[in-house]
Amino acid sequence: MTESELASTPDRVSLPRPTAEPGGAGPGAPAHGRTEAVRAGRAETLRFVLTHTLPTFVKGISAPRPPLVSALAAVNQYGWSAATFRALRARHGGAPVRLRALSGEILVLLDPADVRQFFAEPVDSLAMDAVDKVKMLGVLEPTGVICSHGALRKARREVNDHALAPDRTVHPSCTPYLAVIAEECAPLTRGPVLDYPQLLRAFQRISRRLVLGDLARDDEELHRGLVTLREEANWLGLRKARTPANERLYARADARLKEYAARTPGHTLLGRALAAPDTAFGAEVDVVGQAHHWLLALDVAAFVAARTLLLLSAHPAEQDAVAGDTGTAEASRLRACVQEAVRLYPVVPDFVRVTRAETVWRGVTYPAGTHVLAPMGFHQRDPEQVPAGHLFVPGRWLAPGADTDTLMAPFGHGGGRCPGDRLGLLVTAAVCAEVLRGHRVTGGRPVLDPDRPLPGALDATTVRLTLTAR
Repeated sequence: MTESELASTPDRVSLPRPTAEPGGAGPGAPAHGRTEAVRAGRAETLRFVLTHTLPTFVKGISAPRPPLVSALAAVNQYGWSAATFRALRARHGGAPVRLRALSGEILVLLDPADVRQFFAEPVDSLAMDAVDKVKMLGVLEPTGVICSHGALRKARREVNDHALAPDRTVHPSCTPYLAVIAEECAPLTRGPVLDYPQLLRAFQRISRRLVLGDLARDDEELHRGLVTLREEANWLGLRKARTPANERLYARADARLKEYAARTPGHTLLGRALAAPDTAFGAEVDVVGQAHHWLLALDVAAFVAARTLLLLSAHPAEQDAVAGDTGTAEASRLRACVQEAVRLYPVVPDFVRVTRAETVWRGVTYPAGTHVLAPMGFHQRDPEQVPAGHLFVPGRWLAPGADTDTLMAPFGHGGGRCPGDRLGLLVTAAVCAEVLRGHRVTGGRPVLDPDRPLPGALDATTVRLTLTAR
């Protein structure tokens, strides 16, 4: 089956996987007899920095910088980055490669077997609070799960799990959440044009109501403060983020959240979190402080919705297939479209962890404190491993086992998997369903060619759609 045939297949597709993997060895086994770490040469390191890490930093890590995202997309930066990873894999037989990034040495995983091990490692030994990540988020969510490790992380994660219900197929507050989404999405279809700013405003109102309650619906000042802190986090510690001005801004936002916490309904995310069982860490968990992440995470869903609708505008047969789909079912076609949009354009293209104990990769022992990179933005599109990797094929997410496939990991896997993935998919798919109810999305800008590989990057802020009545 060709890539074009896969793209036009409306029903479930079972995508074949290659029987052999680069390197040919499983986790813990030496690659090509190597027993020492593979180190990249100077030329390889320079290429990696110029084509991957530097552009990633320039584009913005915690808050995308739209003009630079568009500029790098125009010169096919993703293609240059992917070529670098392919060259490293070919030269070193798929073995993990140590090289120097902008802020220090990092172990890059290039083989699917090592990616599987990455997600299988417990978070106690392969932790999420890597140095750069803590620098980035320390000013925005200093008491968040991502900035924590050990028993305290576990306690904070339990609070998040209680609020987000990652173990439930449908969130317990699904009914009131869908009512909020329907109400806030009504203005989106009143005109013939739908653009990203309209979607973002709707998502911000939705996120405030779902996280804090209806009283926060119009609190744009709170959102502006959090967005400013997120933009400060972009600098990864290269400039001082904990300035008195930023600390005052954080304190104001935190005080505002505490005011809402006193009056938030039980069905909201913060209300559910406050009802979580007490832990031995008490106030150190900072239940209210977890809301910073939820508010901004639901903001990011506006990017995903814009890209999903743009992809559907370029694939009319797929758009017909999701007509009338609410997106609330675990295996809905519209939900699969959202998952496919995140695979193609992941919110987090690079997963970085840090070892808390000695760890063995391909028979080589690496010391505690080793930073490990799984470049999932590359792996999820790699045509050597993912059939039709550069095409929009939502049906792949309806195939058995797709959600546990470690090569398709827009939300991660294992202990580090995003606990809000199901809720995020529910909200995003429901917004798309509201837009598509009684309407078709056409005339998408930027223009996408459904018969050619999709671009490696897509600036969601430039999305503009035409709505026509069905």
